[in-house]
Amino acid sequence: MKPRIAITSSIGKAGGAQGVHVRLAYVDAVSAGGGLALILPPPADEADAEELLGAADGLLLTGGRDLDPALWGEKPHAKTVVMDARRQKADMRLIAAADVRGLPVLGICLGIQEMAVARGGRLIQHLPDEKPVTIDHGTAGRPRAAHVLAITPDSLLAKIVGPEPLQTNSTHHQAVRESGRNLRIVARASDGIIEGIEDPTPGRFFLGVQWHPEDLIKQPRHLALFEALCKAAAKK
Repeated sequence: MKPRIAITSSIGKAGGAQGVHVRLAYVDAVSAGGGLALILPPPADEADAEELLGAADGLLLTGGRDLDPALWGEKPHAKTVVMDARRQKADMRLIAAADVRGLPVLGICLGIQEMAVARGGRLIQHLPDEKPVTIDHGTAGRPRAAHVLAITPDSLLAKIVGPEPLQTNSTHHQAVRESGRNLRIVARASDGIIEGIEDPTPGRFFLGVQWHPEDLIKQPRHLALFEALCKAAAKK
């Protein structure tokens, strides 16, 4: 049986009505990695998020709008666009529940930021205001900027994608400032911006990346992230 990977979803309007949506790229990446995608809607009661996760073997935290900076004691920057509160509450409960159960977790873009904040970390609210930021991290949206990452050689990330510098895409205006409890920084852009964090506990798969590997699955090193998530989930 394929491992079941729960995928977080966003809330927004489509056709004039409020709805739940997930980019197909995430579903296709999980499938390419050997898993079965389960799309999780943010429930009306965030406490139900834990029960929804009960059907899953692993968790994929997807991209989206910005976390409320009140979570780490700051006021919103003028460029901060706070995500739907219903999704934020559900995602935080999902991360906590996955941690308790030891479920494999892969966070992408917003996902890495949620993982950091869930462990007590802080974010940079708007990269263009940060000094020295010398890379276009994709603040203008598409086409996505491209840059190279340095990866910590003895990390889980390095075991998955290799320790060599990695060319990535980029479309974010926020990033992790402080990684939080029991999280190790394992990838950085050349201007020092954090692009990868992980829990170094032996046997734990709790990994966040700032780029969008779901759009690069034709490249083996990026596909390897989803293969590793599914492999870890299959052991649960």
